Formats: sequence, C-alpha cells, structure tokens
Amino acid sequence: MTNYLYIALTIALTVYGQIMLKLQVGKAGALPAGGADKLLFMLKLLLNPWVVSAFAAAFLASVAWMAAMTKFELGHAYPFMALNFVIVLLLGAWLFNEPLSMLRIAGVTLICVGTIVAARG
Repeated sequence: MTNYLYIALTIALTVYGQIMLKLQVGKAGALPAGGADKLLFMLKLLLNPWVVSAFAAAFLASVAWMAAMTKFELGHAYPFMALNFVIVLLLGAWLFNEPLSMLRIAGVTLICVGTIVAARG
C-alpha cells in the first residue's frame, strides 16, 4: 500500500503546479498584445517564485513517477493520473469560480469509473 504513495505524490505535485500556475497567471493579468511586451510578461512570470515552485513541483512529480514505475506496471499506475482531471476541475471551481456544469460532472464521473476499471483490469 505504501507504494501507492508514489502515485499520490505524483498527483499532488502535479495538481499543485497547475493550480499555482493558474493563480499566478491570473494575478499577472492579460497577455500583452505586443511582441516585446509578451516576452517581458513571460519573463516576469518565469522569475516569479511561485511559478518556479510550480516547475519544481513538476520535476518532483516526475521523480515520484519514476519511483512509482519501479513498483507498478505502467498499465496499472497510469490510469490514476486521470485523477488529476478530477482534482483540478474541482479546485478550479472552488478556488477560481470556474463553471462546473452537469456535462463536466458527467465527464469526471466517467473518468473516475474508467480509472477504477482500468486499475483493476
């Protein structure tokens, strides 16, 4: 059971990175229209410590995934990555007031069912 912690850590770090990027991009505002302004905008974002932490989380998620790959077959472990969709969708609705329609809920439900079926198969 402790081997599943590698998968959980991969998911948690991936979700953290996505949420943090969305939060920081939202704070930074709209992407400027001009080429030089776009470059400066992106450079400022890349130097933002929270954005750097999101990239670090992505790297650490990859390390955790490598550890998971030593414990599980890819076909067993990979379906769990679909849980990223579920968690990010729910956190996006909660933290950013993104719409959570019945169609999205149905889609996420199908992802969950598919993840269970794929992981058991």
